[in-house]
Amino acid sequence: MPEQWLLIDVGAGTMDVLCLSPGRRLHTKAVVASPVRSLACRIEATPGDLVVLGGEMGGGPVTQALRRKAGRDKVVIAVSAAATLSHDLEKVRRWGLEVVDDRQALSLAGRPEYGCVTLADIDPLRIRALVQALGLECAFDVVAVCAQDHGVAPSGVSHLDFRHRLFARLLEETPHPHALLFRAEAVPGQMNRLRTMAADCAGLAAGEIFVMDSGMAAITGAGLDVSAAACRTFMVLDVATSHTVVAVIHDGRLAGFFEYHTRDMTAGVLDRLAPMLADGKLTHRQILAQGGHGAWIDKAPGFDRVEKIIVTGPQRHLVAGSCLELVWGAPAGDNMMTGTAGLAEAVRRARNMPSLIWP
Repeated sequence: MPEQWLLIDVGAGTMDVLCLSPGRRLHTKAVVASPVRSLACRIEATPGDLVVLGGEMGGGPVTQALRRKAGRDKVVIAVSAAATLSHDLEKVRRWGLEVVDDRQALSLAGRPEYGCVTLADIDPLRIRALVQALGLECAFDVVAVCAQDHGVAPSGVSHLDFRHRLFARLLEETPHPHALLFRAEAVPGQMNRLRTMAADCAGLAAGEIFVMDSGMAAITGAGLDVSAAACRTFMVLDVATSHTVVAVIHDGRLAGFFEYHTRDMTAGVLDRLAPMLADGKLTHRQILAQGGHGAWIDKAPGFDRVEKIIVTGPQRHLVAGSCLELVWGAPAGDNMMTGTAGLAEAVRRARNMPSLIWP
């Protein structure tokens, strides 16, 4: 029987799902509401007091919904789940939530006076229902998921600097975006969100489980666009709901990248920063000073050598007015599958398999 893979890109706006069988042209896909958005709606709709279980997931709407809820009702949150809001538990308490140990939170969840939600990026029941709705059996040889994990920074260290240092160390050893793919048992201890996702994927009973940074998955996926096939040097730009990543690929290696908040990304910003990245004139500190996540440059090839600039992501319309010549990318035939296609390619490389067949 051919292998079956399940690839999931957990974003701020959507959760993108791709089911495929390597070596065959058949694949099935879906784009649904992200876990943070669906859970935020459930929190808002839950009447009365609330107990919160689970682990660290994406924050954003969930954090905002819980803070609003704590202003109206009693909210008790387990220590593991509180990491979603902040790794500083005193800050969570200042926001009006009562933080208790996981066992106590679980005991409260059974009381009739409390509503209950469980925080998780990966909900095996929801994913099983989704896969079955696509007409497939929920049995996979490989499950791979990606999301953005800021990491658990030591006290006094910026989480952006901490994440950047971790990425830089890994990329200096292996200058390819798929270096940020990890088997479930090998996720760095500081990447708590990815470790939680890997643990939750165990509920899908897969043969192998992988997790990956979503920015690196997007870079890998965008590089699969047909426009990149004949290029020695190209640039990829993935404009996601909350974060944007821009990268240069030269001779098959990651030459450099930077991450920006999508809310600050404009055509003018791209026109200014993209040439600086390719010319090696952009620094980590410059991007941080502009409110971004940071930058990393290995061997800049020069902007004059960039043959294509491939743009993907649900918010790519934000750069439509760029002075640069942009190509609207569609890796694996679909702009919204950039992250999941990147996951599939990273898994393929990790397993030393032949190239995948895309339509």
